[in-house]
Amino acid sequence: MSDRGSFAQTGSAQERVVVERTYPAAAEPLWELWTTKEGFESWWGPEGFRVDVHALEACAGGVLRYDMIADAPEAIAAMKHMGQPISHMTNGRFGAFEPHDRLSLIHIIDFVAGVAPYEVSIEVEFQPLGDLTRMVVTLEPHPDPHWTKMSTLGFQSQIGKLDRRFGGGN
Repeated sequence: MSDRGSFAQTGSAQERVVVERTYPAAAEPLWELWTTKEGFESWWGPEGFRVDVHALEACAGGVLRYDMIADAPEAIAAMKHMGQPISHMTNGRFGAFEPHDRLSLIHIIDFVAGVAPYEVSIEVEFQPLGDLTRMVVTLEPHPDPHWTKMSTLGFQSQIGKLDRRFGGGN
């Protein structure tokens, strides 16, 4: 189950996490935040992090490659405390790609020590509602519940950037 403007998880940490937001915007500007270099760099990454996009091919099967960079003192300190680098190259691709309607991002997770690289997806649907657009994001779980939780917390932090930009995201 999910509520507008909230996160919902329907059981164990291994289930998909659904995030819904309704913004006072058309689908097109929201779509561009996911599908353009400028848009993606403007909000992707949790608070204290930023991304530098190296490749973003906005089409089905298109490449997505960026550095996730800790750039706030607290984030840098936390990464160092966990023994993680402050910058990490992230590789992925677009899966589904239906302009202004739905898309999916498939990320290659290759930073978990002792675990072979694996893929996780993020699915996004854009639902026009008159002057509003509902954005429904589904986060696929990681094999390890710890990383599902970390991914969920990170996404919750970064979607707050859109909530502030668009006035709440209820």
